[in-house]
Amino acid sequence: MNKKHLYILSVILTVTGLALFLFKFLALGFPLLPDTSVAVWNIEAKITFEAKNNPVKVSLLIPRNSQRFMISNEHFVSRGYGLTTTTENNNRQARWSIRTAKGNQVLYYKALIRRATAETARSAKKPAVDIPALEGPYLTSIQSVLSEIRERSADVQTLVIELLKKLNSPQGDSTISLLLSDHDTALKKTQVAVDILTYAEIPARIVHGIRLKELERNITIRHWLEVYDEQRWISFDPQTGLAKIDDDFFPWWRGNIPLGQIEGAGPLHIKIAVSLNKEEALFGAIERGRLLAPQFFDFSLFALPIETQAVYHVLLLVPIGAFILVIFRNMIGVKTFGTFMPILIALAFRETRLLWGIVLFSSLVAIGLTIRFYFERLKLLLVPRLASLLIVVVLIMAFMSILSHKLGLERGLSVALFPMVIMTMTIERMSIVWEERGAAEALQQGFGSLVVAAVAYLVMINRYVEHFFFVFPETLLILLAATLLLGRYTGYRLWELFRFREFTRKQQ
Repeated sequence: MNKKHLYILSVILTVTGLALFLFKFLALGFPLLPDTSVAVWNIEAKITFEAKNNPVKVSLLIPRNSQRFMISNEHFVSRGYGLTTTTENNNRQARWSIRTAKGNQVLYYKALIRRATAETARSAKKPAVDIPALEGPYLTSIQSVLSEIRERSADVQTLVIELLKKLNSPQGDSTISLLLSDHDTALKKTQVAVDILTYAEIPARIVHGIRLKELERNITIRHWLEVYDEQRWISFDPQTGLAKIDDDFFPWWRGNIPLGQIEGAGPLHIKIAVSLNKEEALFGAIERGRLLAPQFFDFSLFALPIETQAVYHVLLLVPIGAFILVIFRNMIGVKTFGTFMPILIALAFRETRLLWGIVLFSSLVAIGLTIRFYFERLKLLLVPRLASLLIVVVLIMAFMSILSHKLGLERGLSVALFPMVIMTMTIERMSIVWEERGAAEALQQGFGSLVVAAVAYLVMINRYVEHFFFVFPETLLILLAATLLLGRYTGYRLWELFRFREFTRKQQ
């Protein structure tokens, strides 16, 4: 098979892994580093009213997910009341009902708000415009204002900016004073702006929301203007006229309908409170994944049980150790016993820690090697010899655990976690190399195995590495592509350049 096929496969693996990584990082907001925290807000709407022993129906507009914010952990506190939630005209509504209520009544709506990471969505279809039925001086004033600002604008955005600029300068302008009816508030300006724009057949609507603060017990409702242009809704501040929405502005509902309504009792009082908290960015990203990409999330590691996730926290580090082994053997030229044995030793070091692991490994191999040479003199066949060596390895491990416990060295108890079969085969392999190639070669491979295991251990215990590859396991595809490319490397190894440096000196 030619190299072109290998290069194409490597590119496909790299692009796939990179695309999945960027989707999770940019679209879902999965953090690159552990312990990253993000801001979340708890919002609470408290509804109070006085009931008079009659049937009561209460409705409250509640927020919905948007491109900038996500709502989760919603709770409705309403003892004895029936509750339904509906969606009408782009607004969500909660409706409480009860057959008989008397005295002071309190209802609550609570939710957790997180920032979303998606870009502003574009709507393929222009929404229908309901031209208001206007007449008399109000209609004449709208026509006059519309004619004036059209002359000073080039498109929809500049038209809205000129309109808001005019509405914010009503002094001496009888037309604007008539439209505002002497109510110089953000809500009134926004309502007038919507009337003028819809009369011009430009989709527009009022957005009511709150500012997300650190702590506010009775927060004030703020009002913004949204105008449809170029397949998207653009927000405008009615006070400044700028086509920009503040980062802390959270939209609650849209339109001219009130926040809450009541039948059978009253009056209705609504207080909205907000408080800022911190949470792990990973937890928020998981919640976003469940909402924004449920099918993608269902096939991720986070959909597995917690116990299984804990296993993969370790298993996903094995390819890292294998890649390190490839670099040491194919690029540097370090000799080791086999391919996977150094990686398994590195995993065992996670329990024993590095220093104790090296001591225990060296001791077991040294003692086991001595006994293996003794078995050689007994002229045993291969299978009985390996079985006998395995029994001896288990006995040595048990003895070292007891000895370390008596000496107060609790780390020594972790020696039992060394794979017994791997240790047995390592001793067997080392003894064969000793006999066939000499003691120097056997010691060199044993030392190389320890070096690779130590380096792999230091990488694999790094909490940043563990977090990154568990959260973004698709990056292992990039690691696979790099490993495949290294599989065709036939150049000099670093150790060979060191060995043959004398030839270079002689040529000079």
